[in-house]
Amino acid sequence: MAERPATAKKLEMKRRISSGEPVGLLGYFDSEPVAWCSIAPRDTYRASMSDTMPGDEKQSIWSIVCFFVSRPFRGQGMFQKMISAAEEHAAKNGATLLEGYPVDPDSPSYRFGGYVSAFEQAQYALVGRKGARRHIVRKMLGQNRAE
Repeated sequence: MAERPATAKKLEMKRRISSGEPVGLLGYFDSEPVAWCSIAPRDTYRASMSDTMPGDEKQSIWSIVCFFVSRPFRGQGMFQKMISAAEEHAAKNGATLLEGYPVDPDSPSYRFGGYVSAFEQAQYALVGRKGARRHIVRKMLGQNRAE
């Protein structure tokens, strides 16, 4: 599949935002945006990062696909704050399971998805792999945590 031009991607993002479709969260320091996290229902992404697993049909699955933290705020816990905010946002909007696609620290690509260790710190479980570099991690949200 050919990569879409940047202008087409921008127009698609504007359409999604205008329609009220969830696309992500911004993290602020004072009134300045310093972080971004894409968080939305898994089925709203162009191609699912994860394969369906047994029991998925009983869940409302949301995905965290990428992050950005402005350089001056890296290493200060902003990533963990964004994961926490994503969990809260997804649960408030009906998600029962949150899925991420991090990589190992030495990965030459896909670093925008975060690192496995950061998700493990946030109590996500490794459940599989997607391709040679990405892992699949999951965390139950809300009432389902005890199940």
